[in-house]
Amino acid sequence: MRNPWAQTGNYRTDYRQDASIFATHRELVSLLLLLGFLLILPQFLSRTQVFILDLILVYSIAVLGLNITTGYAGLINIGQAAFMGVGAYTAALLAPQGLPFWLVIPLGGMVAAFFGFLVGIPSLRVKHLYLALATLAFQVIFEWSVGRMPLFHQGAAMDLPRVAFLGYEVGFRNHFHFWYYVILFVLVIMALFFRNLLRTKYGRALVAVRDNDRAADAMGMDPGRTKLFAFALGAFYAGVAGVLYAYLARSVIIEDYTLFVSIKLLAMAIVGGLGTLVGSFLGPAFLELLDVNMEALSGFIKALGFSVAGVDVATALRPLAFGLIIVLFLMFEPRGLYNWWRIVRSYFRTWPFKY
Repeated sequence: MRNPWAQTGNYRTDYRQDASIFATHRELVSLLLLLGFLLILPQFLSRTQVFILDLILVYSIAVLGLNITTGYAGLINIGQAAFMGVGAYTAALLAPQGLPFWLVIPLGGMVAAFFGFLVGIPSLRVKHLYLALATLAFQVIFEWSVGRMPLFHQGAAMDLPRVAFLGYEVGFRNHFHFWYYVILFVLVIMALFFRNLLRTKYGRALVAVRDNDRAADAMGMDPGRTKLFAFALGAFYAGVAGVLYAYLARSVIIEDYTLFVSIKLLAMAIVGGLGTLVGSFLGPAFLELLDVNMEALSGFIKALGFSVAGVDVATALRPLAFGLIIVLFLMFEPRGLYNWWRIVRSYFRTWPFKY
């Protein structure tokens, strides 16, 4: 029989509760209701709005991987977009060969995980800023190589064929809706794995190495193997996101996986909250919706008479907006939007009582 006093306030006193994926039945019911809402949401949106929602889900998968590498293991990664590109170009090479999309998705993730393992090797000897420069070097090497190799059309667009599911070809009318449900399914699976990771010895090793790798080594953990695992797993998430993005866009082009995209993903992780599951969704949603509204801001600025001839104001303001948001969150809310969500959840947990 379960102890009715197993949870006091925000603390857990029952081991089974601490080891469970969902702390309470209320949390499980809330998740099921949210999934039900997401399943019917595309029916009330336009194609453009569904496409934006698809992008948020894809970026959420990539940010989940970034949170494993940077949030859990504390390894700075400025090349997450390059790992997405590895997955996308893997799909561009395999999909025309007739492989089904449900097989291309994990294969793209595994190829990206292999490159993540290679990029993680410098983490055995260097840390912090030097490791960030190593991941930045991989980003630059990726862009330079893809832009000059005939195999990848020298960075030009590589089209992907239409996919078939249960004998039916996915047409243009239901393209975004179909991929919305595929991306949502993949996201749920990978989010559950992310949530379950900290309950395992591997997830606890990530946190231990992040806090103090020497102490973790003294306790019997292998810091080097843990860091390589973090890079490979984070790159796997990015590779899967890259494959999904390629299928969604129906083509692969180098401009979708540049250094700016890596900085954007890192900004999403910081704004959402590093090392948090909920923050991996809040950050992409916040910045992607902000990015969409940049066009409206551009029109407002032009209406005020500040337009510049030959310059797209929205494109020019985008890096400034991202940089300013990162600085403001680091200064005033370093725990990101996740902390706001935690405060609201704690308030409604005891509502209508004050304490």
